[in-house]
Amino acid sequence: MKTVKVSIVTPDGPVYESDVEMVSTKAQSGELGILPGHIPMVAPLEIGAVRLKREGHIDYVAVTGGFLEVRPEQVTILAQAAEPADQIDVERAKEAKQRAEKNLQANQDNIDFKRAELALRRAMNRIEVHQHDR
Repeated sequence: MKTVKVSIVTPDGPVYESDVEMVSTKAQSGELGILPGHIPMVAPLEIGAVRLKREGHIDYVAVTGGFLEVRPEQVTILAQAAEPADQIDVERAKEAKQRAEKNLQANQDNIDFKRAELALRRAMNRIEVHQHDR
């Protein structure tokens, strides 16, 4: 089966690199499925999961925004943050979720609601991606 090389990179360095049969992720314009030989494109990503079909199973990586660059033989994801499902500290993610929910419910003037909402989305994404790996 044909494959495409995938690299997921953050400012801290590479997070994932492998040859895969298919990449699925959520761009700001909607869900994307990328197969080997896909036309070149660049798309901004949402907070979400990247699903990578490889050798009959799916690898999951939680990403926090960034950009996807597709070339026929290479897919590169430049993410603000990314974690493979098996490396997610789910307890830390649950604590972050609880903090964000508390901040959103506090209804105080000094709370940055947009920031708290993004923190909640990131934490929920990490928890969901971790559960997919089970």
